[in-house]
Amino acid sequence: MGINFDTIISKFFSRIMLKQEFQYYLDHQAELVKKYLNKFLVIKDQKVVAAYDTKQEAYDEASSKYELGTFLIQHCLPGSLSHTQTFHSQVIF
Repeated sequence: MGINFDTIISKFFSRIMLKQEFQYYLDHQAELVKKYLNKFLVIKDQKVVAAYDTKQEAYDEASSKYELGTFLIQHCLPGSLSHTQTFHSQVIF
């Protein structure tokens, strides 16, 4: 079984693109929150291309228009609420 370099390159560029889309969101978060509070944004090519009321609606519409891995869906909330998760565990090391 050989290595599929096209798949590796595609995944690499998808990650870079999504990082750029997320950085766009972070850089413009304050202005986006004023305009799109509590919406699910579809960000592609470092711009908001659509805003929806639900994540499912954003996914359905965006995936019908764009190739998966080429856009970001981001819940538009102030602060780090929309992009930070905290996990709690009672495991002791």
